[in-house]
Amino acid sequence: MTATAATPGTDHLALADEWSTHNYHPLPVVVAEGEGAWVTDVRGRRFLDFLAGYSALNFGHRHPALLAAATEQLGRLTLTSRAFHHDQFGPFCRELAELTGTEMVLPMNTGAEAVESAIKVARKWAYQVKGVPADTAEILVVGDNFHGRTTTIISFSTDPTARDGFGPFTPGFRVLPYGDAPALAAAITDRTAAVLLEPIQGEAGVTVPPPGYLAEVRRLCDAENVLLVADEIQSGLARTGALFALDHEAVRADLYTLGKALGGGILPVSAVVGRRDVLGVLRPGEHGSTFGGNPLSCAVARAVIALLATGEFQHRSTTLGAHLHTRLNALVGKGVTAVTGRGLWAGVRLTSLSGRAASEALVERGVLCKETHGNTLRMAPPLVVTEAEIDLAVDALAAVLG
Repeated sequence: MTATAATPGTDHLALADEWSTHNYHPLPVVVAEGEGAWVTDVRGRRFLDFLAGYSALNFGHRHPALLAAATEQLGRLTLTSRAFHHDQFGPFCRELAELTGTEMVLPMNTGAEAVESAIKVARKWAYQVKGVPADTAEILVVGDNFHGRTTTIISFSTDPTARDGFGPFTPGFRVLPYGDAPALAAAITDRTAAVLLEPIQGEAGVTVPPPGYLAEVRRLCDAENVLLVADEIQSGLARTGALFALDHEAVRADLYTLGKALGGGILPVSAVVGRRDVLGVLRPGEHGSTFGGNPLSCAVARAVIALLATGEFQHRSTTLGAHLHTRLNALVGKGVTAVTGRGLWAGVRLTSLSGRAASEALVERGVLCKETHGNTLRMAPPLVVTEAEIDLAVDALAAVLG
């Protein structure tokens, strides 16, 4: 018998506890199948997915157009490495650049790889174009950021869990308060290569910056010849009701890092997109990835791009997001202190109940979401969710809060 996730009699939780590294603290649910906004566990119980793989599943589980693209490509070609061209690569780069209104694409695999790539590009640009003395470039970042967990990225994290026990850390970063434009203005020097930030901070609790902050960051970057690098790995690709979260403030970045939803919930796909004169500083051999831009990834990502090009998912996130926030804001004063976020993305600040306790209680009511930073519950359903499903989830939360 071929072993599957739903093999009868298998104690999946015990196996994971014994044999996997404990670098996550998952809820006690073992998912075996998924479709749209729903998943089914190994016992046949259905759950409404209100996390969507931290935005990797923006189009829901097993979206038919994405499955068709993956299946067709699996039957033809899966990998060449970048040692050769393949017939999906050029069209993918052109279509992603056209969708995002950018000029050049650097394909990678994971979100953290995209951020690492943007850091390297920004430094190379600083030395080659701006004239910063060798090995002295500085990148300005903001507190409570989340850009991944590689050694370089945790070097500028302010989360003790991500940092403690993993030093020494990579130099060349300076951490500033999020939303504080005067602090940013005071920190920029002739050695500043870039400002790297999330337009909306996901891991911090779906935190939206003060009005005008992002526009002022753009103005300061223009005035001081500094790159603005926007991490839109979670916030981008329709999650907030626009292609990019920056679009809500009519701000453009010099470089965007993309990931998660770009792979359609099927496989990891990421990219850095932006200005040709910035990404164009890279030369052969200076940066790369065996799997970055592989045929299967490009085929799936092209299907994602086609879905986004219709505007349907941006519209769904806007209209259904308004309903989600209206329902959640009605809970303020009833176990909730505040609701943050945009579109189908919300951070729910709880009063007496911890985010973990709320998540565990919601599992019992058939809803899956996850805590972040103690007392915050993060909600990010797939963009295929319906109004009735939103009501089901919010009603479950109201019952949990009592």
